[in-house]
Amino acid sequence: MHYDKIIVLDLGSQTNQLISRRIRDLGVYSELYPHTIKAADIKALTHIKGIILSGGPGSIYDKNALNIDPEIFKLSVPILGICYGMQLLAHHLGGTIEKTPKREYGGAFIEKVHDSPLLKGLDKQEQVWMSHGDHVTSLKEAYTITAKSPACEIAAFENLNNTLFGVQFHPEVQHTLKGETLLKNFVFDICKAKANWTMDNYLDNQIKTIQTATNGKNVILGLSGGVDSSVTAVLIDRAIKERLTCIFVDHGLLRENEAKSVMETFAKHLDLNVRKIDAKTTFLKALKGVKDPEKKRKIIGKTFIDVFEKAAKTIDNVAYLAQGTLYTDTIESGTATAATIKSHHNVGGLPKKMKLDLIEPLNKLFKDEVRKLGKALDMPKDMIQRQPFPGPGLAIRIIGTVDETKLALVRQSDHILHEVFEAYNLQKSVWQYFTVLTPIKTVGVMGDKRTYEHVLVIRAVTSLDGMTAEWAKIPHDVLDTLSRRIVNEISGINRVVYDITSKPPSTIEWE
Repeated sequence: MHYDKIIVLDLGSQTNQLISRRIRDLGVYSELYPHTIKAADIKALTHIKGIILSGGPGSIYDKNALNIDPEIFKLSVPILGICYGMQLLAHHLGGTIEKTPKREYGGAFIEKVHDSPLLKGLDKQEQVWMSHGDHVTSLKEAYTITAKSPACEIAAFENLNNTLFGVQFHPEVQHTLKGETLLKNFVFDICKAKANWTMDNYLDNQIKTIQTATNGKNVILGLSGGVDSSVTAVLIDRAIKERLTCIFVDHGLLRENEAKSVMETFAKHLDLNVRKIDAKTTFLKALKGVKDPEKKRKIIGKTFIDVFEKAAKTIDNVAYLAQGTLYTDTIESGTATAATIKSHHNVGGLPKKMKLDLIEPLNKLFKDEVRKLGKALDMPKDMIQRQPFPGPGLAIRIIGTVDETKLALVRQSDHILHEVFEAYNLQKSVWQYFTVLTPIKTVGVMGDKRTYEHVLVIRAVTSLDGMTAEWAKIPHDVLDTLSRRIVNEISGINRVVYDITSKPPSTIEWE
């Protein structure tokens, strides 16, 4: 089955992924492409119903300003330019862009000055989110101004004959109150796309794809117990049954009782073929004395591959390696306009000597779509709602060197955190929560004695898919309970602090 598609051209915006994500929320498939893509390549794609030009931090007149192939405007496909994308669209069409006398960053109000199919359903005055230092100051006569703001006379414009639209604000962010209405207008009324992007359809397509691709050969998969690898395992098992072997590497960096839980869930309850490899000593030896977070990630990734490769050699007729790589993993590991945010040991880490082809059935999905796929696979709710857990495990929740003593402190504190959140029924409203052990030690008084012990951080965020996140507004009595329990029950911690930073500017994990 084909999916109607809206493609987003990446011009460097921090919210470029979010645009695609919002389109998918409407039931229409959307994918991010580099701004360097040629018109001929877009034309070769199937079922493209519309194009969105993302925002970006640059200026049209910068020496190295990001641009697009001008032939794209001749494709007879509706185009929506957002922020920088609007300015780029106006520039290509002969308009003028200038520095604004007064920049607009944050909440603002626009006023509709002309009826427009793009702005249908928006009130005369609407709250939006602006983030720009340039603005469009003139357009050709063929273009109609449809909205303005106090600092921007052209906050939106259109050319209905060529189905070209531009908005200076960001409809993809929640701060634009009727941004979803605007996107619906573009996707359904203007682009005439059909909402046929569902996880049931995706599941059927992937099962057929996996069956055809593997062609009777065996597949191995590195199972961590996390949502991504778990859904990948169950999906592939559904497609090829006994030809899948899951290898669970216990690297000693897992949470309390996690290794036991993974084996019970997959081997006993789901009847998957899972082999457990105990490699705790190997990983801790490789990490000894290492402080730098990126080095820790790379060491864990290399060690994981070495252990995994050794185990894989004991399985006959293996031709494929399956990975739970997500769409956000491939983007965050570096694109044409985005710098690498972090290393992933499941992206690009396959040694050539293994001579295995990759199967990545989730590499077009965002995190919450993976959960929906898990639901379509009838997986247990507790499994698909499991919190995100980084591949390097607790090693990146310990700032500085890693050893058994520090791992014990993080495990115990994380266990208490989960107990308290469940007692207060917060586990459903908070997307992710965990503890971070810092190398900082502070003076304390316990039992009339002076102490000098670790500072522990509690991190809790609300999010949809991890691309952006807000720090969770935890009630003070919950924080009080957490602090008292952690300090009283765990020897080695005498101070607890709460992280109140959102993403961006911070990341969710500390390392």
